Amino acid sequence: MAFLEKNTAPTIALEADGAEHQLLALSGDWTVSTIGEAERDLAELNVARDQLTCIDVSGIDHLDTSGAWLIHRTRGRLEFKGRRVGLTGVTPVRQTLFDEIERHHPPSWKPDRSGFSIVGFLETTGRQMVDVYKDAMAMLHILGSLGLVLSTVLLHPKRLRSISIAVQFERSCIGAVPIVALMSFLIGAIISQQGGFYLRQFGADIYVVDLAGILVLREIGVILTAIMVAGRSGSAFTAELGAMRMQEEVDALHVIGLNVTEVLVLPRILALMIALPILTFIADMAALFGSGIVTWVYLDIPPAAFLTQLQAAITIDTLVVGLVKAPFMALIIGLIACVEGLKVEGSSESLGRHTTMSVVKAIFLVIVVDGFFAMFFAAIGV
Repeated sequence: MAFLEKNTAPTIALEADGAEHQLLALSGDWTVSTIGEAERDLAELNVARDQLTCIDVSGIDHLDTSGAWLIHRTRGRLEFKGRRVGLTGVTPVRQTLFDEIERHHPPSWKPDRSGFSIVGFLETTGRQMVDVYKDAMAMLHILGSLGLVLSTVLLHPKRLRSISIAVQFERSCIGAVPIVALMSFLIGAIISQQGGFYLRQFGADIYVVDLAGILVLREIGVILTAIMVAGRSGSAFTAELGAMRMQEEVDALHVIGLNVTEVLVLPRILALMIALPILTFIADMAALFGSGIVTWVYLDIPPAAFLTQLQAAITIDTLVVGLVKAPFMALIIGLIACVEGLKVEGSSESLGRHTTMSVVKAIFLVIVVDGFFAMFFAAIGV
């Protein structure tokens, strides 16, 4: 403590030393207990670009590792900006300290530019498989926690955060209606135009109605809506949870004893599972409307004939097959979005990377699940 009581405040003096040199004289004590103000002064230091700047450390009374690191970092920062910087007045003992700091400086990142090798390929594949395994475990963990929270909510309905669910539903469903309806209208119009172009050559242009009706209601409507929701709401969930992770709000919830799954995950997934079937139905109607417009204008099929042919082509099962997939796809999108959001670390680069991965994984798994549903419905003859 006696040493700390005798500390002298560090000082910085920038002086011109001829036409081509300037001297940055340091004095006082440069130790861990005194360099706070010196660090701020050095950060605002503005040295000449066309002169050699000599950092003179001979006037420093006491120098420890923190002070030497600050001087070393300042020198590197100035050199990075294109200044010429030298170090003078260094005793052999202090030179040893600067050398040790230089040796322990973190090496810069270098990309792996080695050529293709079987060992490298196997290593990369193995690392990716480990990541897939960790993602699967994280999703199962969230799914299990979600089931536990749901059972608790069923026993104690007052714990259900209805306001949070309503807010998420407004963002996920009502806000998405215009873009989903417009996209589906255009898709239905394109399907009818392209189908009519080819079927007209065989005199079978009336079957465009069958093509559009079955394709939209069974597959296209729900898949395109799920992809749109994954890109719009899934990425928003990941970004929200990731930002909360970066600001340590999730840790704060743990500290005050709240269940993160109950507070953050359950309202989002429930809202999404309600929203996606509704959006799918809207998308189906918009696509059929677009198809009807094009068949009327392009193929001269009047709306009455379109509706009659559509009624003969589809059944209620055709609509149900598409709608029944929607909650499962919403569950997958919500789980992936929440898992990726809770994996965000403390940087904006991590937030962007996990948001992108959330969208990519969700779209991939949505298509995979649709394939499984297609095989299932084919097996039961629907």
